Amino acid sequence: MPERLQELAGPVEGNVDLPLHIVWSGRTSYSLDRPKSRMTLYRTVLAEGLSEDLVAFLHHRLLTEQWPVLRRLISPYIREVWEDAFPELMPSSPDCSDL
Repeated sequence: MPERLQELAGPVEGNVDLPLHIVWSGRTSYSLDRPKSRMTLYRTVLAEGLSEDLVAFLHHRLLTEQWPVLRRLISPYIREVWEDAFPELMPSSPDCSDL
């Protein structure tokens, strides 16, 4: 985990090809310009990436923008770890906290 979200300095546009240690079968190329593809890339990197992958493939602005939806697509454990480390990712509405 990075110490600060701003350390996530991955690309914000174009195509990203993930290495085999993150995606060992199926699709390995993702378009950051397509919302569903970008969401799948972030979900995959959060679940399977190493520390250096988080910094290389995720961008702090995109993660923050996608988090309200992304947090429902990842495991509760990953969601809890990220929201504990970065309170700014926590939902601001009390009725959203248990999604």
